[in-house]
Amino acid sequence: MPEDVFRIVVTAAVALAAIAFVVQAFMMGALMRTVRKIQRESEPLIDKAGPVIARLGPVIDRLQALVEKAGPAVERAGGAMEAAQRILEENRPHVAEITSEVAGIARTSRAQVERVGELLNEAGDCARTSMARIERTVDSAAEQVEQAGDAAKRAVMRPVHEANALAAGISAAVATLIRGRKYSVDSVTQDEEMFI
Repeated sequence: MPEDVFRIVVTAAVALAAIAFVVQAFMMGALMRTVRKIQRESEPLIDKAGPVIARLGPVIDRLQALVEKAGPAVERAGGAMEAAQRILEENRPHVAEITSEVAGIARTSRAQVERVGELLNEAGDCARTSMARIERTVDSAAEQVEQAGDAAKRAVMRPVHEANALAAGISAAVATLIRGRKYSVDSVTQDEEMFI
């Protein structure tokens, strides 16, 4: 690069740096004015906030003391949580096994209850069938006893009626022979009814 061009480039760079410095100075001045304006406008707020902050100081101190006291309790709680987590992790397989066994027991119990229900239904059906059969047998036996009683009554009463008729005939014949008179049908029937 020729020396003239080099000097022009260096001069332009120095000029740019000077302009940048001047712009920065103006920016800093504007920034300073803005900060002073904000400071003036915020002074009443700072004056009002001062007593509030002063009153908050003891509260903040107490909160800090509470946090310091709570630290060990939090650590103990954390330790307890870790222990509980460790116990849970150690017993997870046992809990899973117990849960599966309880589920198996519940399934088996349900199946057994259903089977018992079926057996009870079958037993009830058998009992109803047996009761119906017994009832039919008792009815048949009662009917046969009644028929046998009627047959026995007829068998016993037939000779009695025949003997009664024979006795009435003999009585009428004897009475006719002895008295020589005839009985009316009404008196004979009355005598028969009294005999029976």
